[in-house]
Amino acid sequence: MITTVLKIESQAELHTYILDGKRTRPAVLICPGGGYHFLSPREAEAIALQFAATGFHAFVLYYTVKPEDYRQPMLELSRAVCAIRSRADEWNLDSEKIAVCGFSAGGHLAASLAVHWPKLPDAPQNKPNALILSYPVITSGEHKHAGSILNLLGPNPKSEQLHEMSLEKQVNTSTPPTFLWHTVADPIVPVENSLMFATALREQGIPFELHIYPNGPHGLSLATYETDDGRGTDRHVATWMGLCIGWLKDLFMFE
Repeated sequence: MITTVLKIESQAELHTYILDGKRTRPAVLICPGGGYHFLSPREAEAIALQFAATGFHAFVLYYTVKPEDYRQPMLELSRAVCAIRSRADEWNLDSEKIAVCGFSAGGHLAASLAVHWPKLPDAPQNKPNALILSYPVITSGEHKHAGSILNLLGPNPKSEQLHEMSLEKQVNTSTPPTFLWHTVADPIVPVENSLMFATALREQGIPFELHIYPNGPHGLSLATYETDDGRGTDRHVATWMGLCIGWLKDLFMFE
């Protein structure tokens, strides 16, 4: 495996996990969570290594948090996708099989690109081909995670910013197929975030797979001992990764 760090823009860094060999592979680009306040290490390399272990090239984006411009993280993710796509030949990577994967606020970031990519300066090179959302922040409305919205938009956001970043309202026919999972018991980011996004996908005819687990706190990551920070583990919730890999391999027709 080849690991390296690429500067994307400002403070953003793209960490790469490129598998050896001449086989052309799909890629997964991971956005850790942290409420747009910090970046959770439990939702970074450990996730990349799981995808790499099943044959995917993997990447982790360390994006700007508490940005002065609320669009900065989304632009960094957009440019990260472009950077990956532009090196497809060098890395033996299938440029039409790039998934973006996000956890919590990182899920909000990944979903932001998924719904807004056609409007950004990098389009169409920034287009994600699949979206993976783990207990994502989605809405700026009733079921919002207040800290994430505050850190992204500041204390006095404009109504149009709140609308733009309430992603269940922004799903469109250009949004890629999506895998989502959440727990009903999540006390930090309500399960309604995933349910609303899935409903919006359904209304637009976008294929999706949704798994709602009854128990488990917010931020379980892999839900295994590998990523346990005191929240505990859950063998049932831990099935999400295998389900996700199966879904993604079927979508990308990759074995």
